[in-house]
Amino acid sequence: MKVSFIGLGIMGSRMANNLLKHEGITLTVFNRSAEAMAPLKDAGARTATSARDAVVDADVVFTMLSAPEAVESVAFGDEGFVDAMAENALWVNCSTVNPSYTRECAERAHKAGLRFLDAPVAGTKMPAETGELTFLLGGESDDVEQVRPLLEHMGQKILHVGPSGQGSAFKMLVNALLAQNMLVYSETALLGEKLGFSRDFLMDTLPNLPVTAPFLKGKAGLIKEADYEAQFPLELMLKDLHLLDVTAYEEKQPLFLAGLAKSVYGQANSAGHGRDDFAAVFDYLQKLG
Repeated sequence: MKVSFIGLGIMGSRMANNLLKHEGITLTVFNRSAEAMAPLKDAGARTATSARDAVVDADVVFTMLSAPEAVESVAFGDEGFVDAMAENALWVNCSTVNPSYTRECAERAHKAGLRFLDAPVAGTKMPAETGELTFLLGGESDDVEQVRPLLEHMGQKILHVGPSGQGSAFKMLVNALLAQNMLVYSETALLGEKLGFSRDFLMDTLPNLPVTAPFLKGKAGLIKEADYEAQFPLELMLKDLHLLDVTAYEEKQPLFLAGLAKSVYGQANSAGHGRDDFAAVFDYLQKLG
């Protein structure tokens, strides 16, 4: 099987590296910053000179790009790859984009004679590295089954949640919870410090309570060490909250608390935390106190 992977950032580079462990495939990679391709080339991947070059004769093309604008440019722009793909090839978009744009991508892909899956992931840098991501899939069941062996090298759970667009829709829900839980936890812990509890005590105790989201155990460790190296950059969480806002507007569903969270992450981004992990919202709120 000929497989291509476009977009080698924090997540994509690790996902592509896990694909290289899959016997029976030839992997081609492309990234606009060429230096990101070098480790994968050393590991045995073919490197392409452009997105269009990457997809020639590919059976399956994965994309992991930062935003709808990036997908639009790389897939459908003047040098877009969609019309360079082989007829009936499968495009699997792992990028986090809004559901309405995903459905548009699916329609345009089908018109070009391609098959399409939306497959955003739940998980950050470490699960991507260890192959423990959760894939949230929208599209046809037959297409899901074709790529399942590939996904199993990158993830530990594969959820087919409906037709095209529903993978992206479910990712909106996941990140709504993720962003707001991080913010609530930060506010609560900072109040705890003001009430006389040590940070170590709070970071060791609060994450183990049944009322606390499980992912916060890992974030508590980052906060204890004041180490905000990006697992999931805050600027991308802000982007996802914006897409959530767009989706809520389209569906006529008010999201009061998510809107407030978007405002706080926006201020943290403006304060210089954009390239930090989104847990750095704790540091931003601390400095306001």
